[in-house]
Amino acid sequence: MPRGIVDIDGINSPEMLAIKNKKTPNDIPFNITKIGHVVLRCQNIEKSVKFYTEILGFRVSDVYPHSMVEGKMVFMRCNNDHHGVALVGGISKSSENIELHHMAFEVDSIDEVVHARDYLIKNNIEIQFEGRRRAGVQVAVEFLDPDGHWLEIFWGLDQVDPDASARPPEQWAEEFSLEDAIDNAPIGQDTMLRDSSLRKNTKKE
Repeated sequence: MPRGIVDIDGINSPEMLAIKNKKTPNDIPFNITKIGHVVLRCQNIEKSVKFYTEILGFRVSDVYPHSMVEGKMVFMRCNNDHHGVALVGGISKSSENIELHHMAFEVDSIDEVVHARDYLIKNNIEIQFEGRRRAGVQVAVEFLDPDGHWLEIFWGLDQVDPDASARPPEQWAEEFSLEDAIDNAPIGQDTMLRDSSLRKNTKKE
């Protein structure tokens, strides 16, 4: 997506306002509380499992052999849920991200986003983006898995009550480095590092 652009006129156009102002009915007889898990196709399931365990820290919960699922399947967890990500092998080429744009993983502190960036670089994972995104104002580092799926590790996503409005675009504070995201926080986001010694690791030369 184009970076550094906040098109207020486009956001406030009739077409976009009609979408933004779409109301959710009050009589839906169930309430989805979270997005449970994502299942990704991959070329080499062993290589992908190695990436998700050794780079991202997922743990393997269960596996299906080829006799149960064509291409084999691996279930992995990042919390107490049995699986948050599952992999199914057997595709012939990398993902083109046609349907799935990206998948994001939340961490508990901005310090961990800094640690994640440094760890990814240490393991020769190319960073695709770092800094603060626009809508939602999360501080993030983004990268690709072995099959080209775009992934994000983030902290600080705005919380919006069911009947409240999201932060106005004028308060978005897009930045293109973690340093600038830390130094230039939007209203209400506390980007003070828990570990002040990280400042020397993140400070620009």
